[in-house]
Amino acid sequence: MAILAFQKPENVLMMDATDSFAKFEFRPLEPGYGTTVGNALRRILLSSLEGYAISTIKIEGVNHEFATIPGVLEDVTNIILNLKQVRFRPLSSDATEEKISLTISGKKEFVAGDLNGRLTAFEVLNPELVICHLDEAFSLTIELEINKGRGYVPADEKTVATAKENELQTIAIDSIYTPIRNVKYWAENFRVEQKTDYEKLVLEITTDGSIHPLQALKEAAAILIDHFRLFTGEPVEVEDTFEEDLYPEDNGDEEEVARVTELLKKELSELDLSARAQNCLRAGNIYTLAQLVCLDREKLSKIRNFGKKSMDELNALMERLRLDFGMDVSKYNLD
Repeated sequence: MAILAFQKPENVLMMDATDSFAKFEFRPLEPGYGTTVGNALRRILLSSLEGYAISTIKIEGVNHEFATIPGVLEDVTNIILNLKQVRFRPLSSDATEEKISLTISGKKEFVAGDLNGRLTAFEVLNPELVICHLDEAFSLTIELEINKGRGYVPADEKTVATAKENELQTIAIDSIYTPIRNVKYWAENFRVEQKTDYEKLVLEITTDGSIHPLQALKEAAAILIDHFRLFTGEPVEVEDTFEEDLYPEDNGDEEEVARVTELLKKELSELDLSARAQNCLRAGNIYTLAQLVCLDREKLSKIRNFGKKSMDELNALMERLRLDFGMDVSKYNLD
């Protein structure tokens, strides 16, 4: 079944990029598509990307999360809340988990940066974060397990696994794996030639620094593409998506032939061309898209009053419709 041509962007523009923040523009889009695309990407970004977080802790002398620790100002519940905020970056691509144990003594504060002295596979991204305050006369011995996960995993889903290990003092905590801190999007009006009702999608992504916003956007888009391809009968493995082009090449199948045939039969008056371009083409006895694509750019440039602006307009039209000048139209069923 042939699909009418949609106004689609050529690429994604990245603006104001840093290691943890980037602003993207996606334009032009058909009316309403700014919200459609933006909302889908935002939901995937916030819920489905992989990251690293602390999954379980074990504190010497503590049997449950509601206990207090001698010489420590914060109770275990507050310590857990602070540990949930620690962000990690793997030091190698194959790092998935690590378990460490450290003792804090002779210090007034236990900060996230103290973990770096024991970590070998990960690096703490917010070392200044205060975990708890201590009396210098006391010490705190804590064991932490860091692993890889997706989105947000509550402690309730880990208690069964913890109990099987017969670790009565091991406390499972909520893990915030997602590396995304915030996602904002909005749609703005965008003009294409004479039409002003197209849209521009503006997307702002803030990460914890463990992943670049552009990479996060690519992974979110790949997840969506992998799901939507199931509806078209083209299932693709998720892991393959990052190795190959996200958009498969045209394979010349029957649906593509039908699409091009339907387009080539169109009158130029049905297309979104300026009056100047249409008048020039009529002067050259060109009335249909099929007649247009049979010509090359050199012949077009010889038409009277046909200038650079009109050529740029037609180049943009060919790109949007996925056609080209100088095409062989003999294989299409044209009257």
